[in-house]
Formats: sequence, structure tokens, C-alpha cells
Amino acid sequence: MSISSKGFWFKFIDILPLLILFVISLNGSSVINVNLISINIHYILVYFWVLRQPNSLGYGYIFLSGIISDVVLGLPLGINALALLFVAGVAAYVRVVTVRITLINDWISFIPALLFANFVYFISLYFSGYTVEYFYLLKNSIFTFIFYPILWIVFSLIINLKRS
Repeated sequence: MSISSKGFWFKFIDILPLLILFVISLNGSSVINVNLISINIHYILVYFWVLRQPNSLGYGYIFLSGIISDVVLGLPLGINALALLFVAGVAAYVRVVTVRITLINDWISFIPALLFANFVYFISLYFSGYTVEYFYLLKNSIFTFIFYPILWIVFSLIINLKRS
């Protein structure tokens, strides 16, 4: 059975979010640090794909990605996994209650996802005895929120490639 080039690209676009998720986890580069800017790509990726294409990323894959990130970063097991599952949970709730898909709706609803995920991350690290840098967490949340529309546009283009 041969696969056409068009069929190959459709399959590749289907698994692209999963590949990106695990590449980010295995590299330990879920947070991009450039000078004073730090952006958590992991949160944006999980939020967008669970919100717009829930069949692309399953909760098991998200949990496994978080566990891999914990191992790579040397954190107690389950901290990133739990934070990512909170982001996915908020995205699933927003998907159910959203009537129209717009960037503004997604962007504003990303705020509670960030707040819950960072609260879980902070509490988990605090009770595990790790030091928590409050300013870094705040800065990361703000720049992740600001950077969301850029990746929203990129991911929307990927979804549109799949449809055409």
C-alpha cells in the first residue's frame, strides 16, 4: 500500500503538535529565555491544541510530556505534568462554552489557564522544598500571555493547511 505525498502531508500535519510537544519536553526547552523575556511554549502549545483540535493531543500524552520535562529539568515528578493538565482542563472547559472562535476570546481565556497552572506549579515547588523565584514566575506569565497571539496565528495557519 503506497501513500501519496498529499496523504503523507496530511498525516504529518495531524501528528505535528504531538511531535512538537515531545521535542519541547525532551529538549527541556519549554521555556524560551532571551535576555529579559521568558516564554513558556509548553503552556501555549497545550492550550491551543486542546482548545482547537482536541484529537491532536490526548491527556495521556500531555501527562507523559510533563513527566519527561520533570525528569529532564530535575524537578520532582508530576509538577509540570499537573500544571500542563490544568492548562488542558481550562482549555477543555473553554472549548465547551465557546460559541465563536476568535483570537480575543482565546487570548482572554488563556489568563485563567496561566493563573491556575502557575499556582499549581508554585504550590508544588513550595511544598517540595524548592526555592521559587516569584519575579521569574510573574515575568514568565506576562510574556507567555503576550506571546500567545503570535503562536495562535502560526498554529491556525497549520490547521488551515490541513483543511485545504
